[in-house]
Amino acid sequence: MKFYLISDNVDTLMGMHLAGISGVVVHEENEVKDALTKAMDREDIAVILMTEKLVELCPELVYELKLNRKQPLIVEIPDRHGSGRAKDSITRYVREAIGVKI
Repeated sequence: MKFYLISDNVDTLMGMHLAGISGVVVHEENEVKDALTKAMDREDIAVILMTEKLVELCPELVYELKLNRKQPLIVEIPDRHGSGRAKDSITRYVREAIGVKI
């Protein structure tokens, strides 16, 4: 079983290639949907890595696939510019979910 990258950045793809991970670079929403659909249908892919910016282009499709498909696993990763999330995003989610400040 393999990892597969769907990225909006050539540098991210090149870095993953050095780790033995293949993938594709896309920029438009229709390209993202097409690449994701093709990757989901491949039997040899266990984990799909997607940059956060691409997940933001089609969040409904990504979350629908995450909820309704067992495999492959879709993982959001930051690109070379870093994460778009706030530094305390996980802490904030825990605080909102259970009402305890950590």
